[in-house]
Amino acid sequence: MTTAALEEVRSWPGTVSIQKAASALGISRNQLSRLIRSGQSPVRTIEMGSHCRIVTASLARVLDGGEA
Repeated sequence: MTTAALEEVRSWPGTVSIQKAASALGISRNQLSRLIRSGQSPVRTIEMGSHCRIVTASLARVLDGGEA
């Protein structure tokens, strides 16, 4: 991911939708959902009832080459 795009992700709210995170990761929403359900997600998640949100700081770390 380019620095400009990474800086954009860092400016996002504290959590984002699976769709938005998947787009930043360059994968489909369904693929990220499967990774989350299987416990293999590269990013930290927060479960809120039947909804799942992605922790933006975790997403930024992964995009910067680190671990969630």
